[in-house]
Amino acid sequence: MQERSGVITFQGDPLTLAGTEVKVGDSAPDVEMLGNDLSPVKLSSFKEKVCIISVVASLDTSVCDMQTRKFNEVAGNLGDNVVILTISMDLPFAQARWCGAAGVDKVVTLSDYRDAAFGEAYGVLIKELRLLARAIFVVDKDGTVQYIQLVKEVSEEPDYEDVLGAVKKLV
Repeated sequence: MQERSGVITFQGDPLTLAGTEVKVGDSAPDVEMLGNDLSPVKLSSFKEKVCIISVVASLDTSVCDMQTRKFNEVAGNLGDNVVILTISMDLPFAQARWCGAAGVDKVVTLSDYRDAAFGEAYGVLIKELRLLARAIFVVDKDGTVQYIQLVKEVSEEPDYEDVLGAVKKLV
């Protein structure tokens, strides 16, 4: 498996990303994760929509919580042709519990805990922690990656305006 060291940090300490680095223009890898009801969900099931893939380490951390709530807020303004997915290594039960408690109902949460298939296919699996790095991928209706934001410091939020600007160009 491919590894990249020092691309991201956690509280200033460098971490190693494992998996294949995805680049703008690549076909989005079609991986399978688990929905909150434990059903298998493939990314291709969202084809025909622009997908914002918001990747977080754990919904139970403050920055991941803020990121997911922010995308839930803006989801209603993006129209029916856009879907927002939040992917983490949290168990599906924990994701469902968190969404219910947080009132998050416009974002689809998917769990990568079982195989780390998303983390490896998109190159965002943190080797040292077996968590996912904070990142945003925007995939167009044809399944092509059009935008990537890998947040260098895991404890910081992404640039939401930059993500939304990329999405607006596609809808």
